[in-house]
Amino acid sequence: MKATASSLLSLLLIGTIFPAPVLTCTNVLVTPGASADGNPMIAYNADSGSLMGTLYHYPASTTGDGSGSGARMRKVFNWDTGAYLGEIPEAKETYNVVGNTNEHGPVIAETTFGGLEILDPKYQPDAKIDYGSLIWITLQRTKTAREAIQTMADLVDEHGYASE
Repeated sequence: MKATASSLLSLLLIGTIFPAPVLTCTNVLVTPGASADGNPMIAYNADSGSLMGTLYHYPASTTGDGSGSGARMRKVFNWDTGAYLGEIPEAKETYNVVGNTNEHGPVIAETTFGGLEILDPKYQPDAKIDYGSLIWITLQRTKTAREAIQTMADLVDEHGYASE
């Protein structure tokens, strides 16, 4: 155990002295068993000078009419650049979202740094959902983590993935 602690301390010291550039976001997750008062906690930081300082709020709504020919459409904008990506049908009901969580408790954070080449926008020129929009649209439409996973898969299958 002492050797393991010594090795870990050495790695931390080396990482502090010779930091490597990091191109991802930062998340800190604390489980109920690890917190002093038994509450879970999450902290998320978009490690980008152009994205700091914004707390998004999407109020709950029942104005959508779901998919189909008469569906109300939702405009989607790229989270990083603000570029218009297109429109998708709005859900019949959406939930209140503040930051990266919704009124039912699910939290979605990310540490995006690139991914599968097949997901590159050059292979999906008509893709309408980037990673930021995918997070917030999913949170607006789901009550549980299982629903969120399925919703994310369905949204990307239907509307494409507009992030690298």
